[in-house]
Amino acid sequence: MNVRRLIPTAALAGSLTLGLVALSALSGCSPSDAADDAGGGAGKSGGKLAVVTSFYPMQYLAEEIGGSHVDVSTLTKPGVEPHDLELGTRQAAQLGEADYILYLKGIQPAVDEAITAAGVKNTVDAASLTTLEKHGAEVGHDHGDEHADEHPGEEHAEEDHAHEGEAGTDPHIWLDPVKYAEVAKGVGASLEKADPDNAAAYRKNTTAVVERLTALDSAFEQGLADTSTKTFITTHSAFGYLAERYGLTQESIAGISPESEPSPARIKELRTIAAKDKVGTVFFETLVSDKTAKTVAADSGLKTDVLDPIEGITDRSKGADYVEVMESNLAALEKALGAK
Repeated sequence: MNVRRLIPTAALAGSLTLGLVALSALSGCSPSDAADDAGGGAGKSGGKLAVVTSFYPMQYLAEEIGGSHVDVSTLTKPGVEPHDLELGTRQAAQLGEADYILYLKGIQPAVDEAITAAGVKNTVDAASLTTLEKHGAEVGHDHGDEHADEHPGEEHAEEDHAHEGEAGTDPHIWLDPVKYAEVAKGVGASLEKADPDNAAAYRKNTTAVVERLTALDSAFEQGLADTSTKTFITTHSAFGYLAERYGLTQESIAGISPESEPSPARIKELRTIAAKDKVGTVFFETLVSDKTAKTVAADSGLKTDVLDPIEGITDRSKGADYVEVMESNLAALEKALGAK
């Protein structure tokens, strides 16, 4: 396959080269070594399409749909909280050398800025491939592009929120298998456009991914159709799409950051909600401390368990890939909500 380079201007390439030369002088490695160390050697993919993704949910789609025709690297290494990511010179070079970039605007501000600066032609924002919505945030999110509106049906005191961004939408689209399937279709179409020689393979792989996500949606729908309660408590308000899709109500603990301490008023409120809605479990996630969840659970006499927002796969993840972790999430919700 004859892969065409998509770096738009000589000036950009020159500036990236200078950055790498400066880095190599400090580290004792060559520019090519620095690019390879950045996360898979974007731009040195042996005839494959060099794909750079922002974090795991985008990496999963690129790998599954691209298959053997792509060389995928990601800016966010396993175990790194995506929102905390800061890009260095190597990662900026990685972006500039890519044939194709897949990211989700609103999750990682530093990545958003770097991708705009890189100016790669085949750059795809997953948020543009589906319809984003506004979801409730009891005490705020840690994403700059989310909104603090109340979720229908939730009753609790209003608290201050700190959000930025014009759209005011929830970016956690990958936690809804239906929306994630819409994104998968868009990714497949964009890969066909970027690499028409392998369009048939991308179409076939896209169909397979969508089928898996459709089966996952059916499993969630059936598994959560009849439960003792519809309310769940989680540290991070990341499950708005999932809750809406399957008729659940999400109550989150954290404020601006998933690791922030809940106020005494919020703990009292959650205690009331737990008693009223027969909530028995407080969920925490894999990439942040479980301290907050345990504090709330202990105060209310509740259990704790993992509900993974799948922002990265680590040794702590209950599953090897997106589908397996989502299946684990379903099992955890069925248990916590009293599925019949």
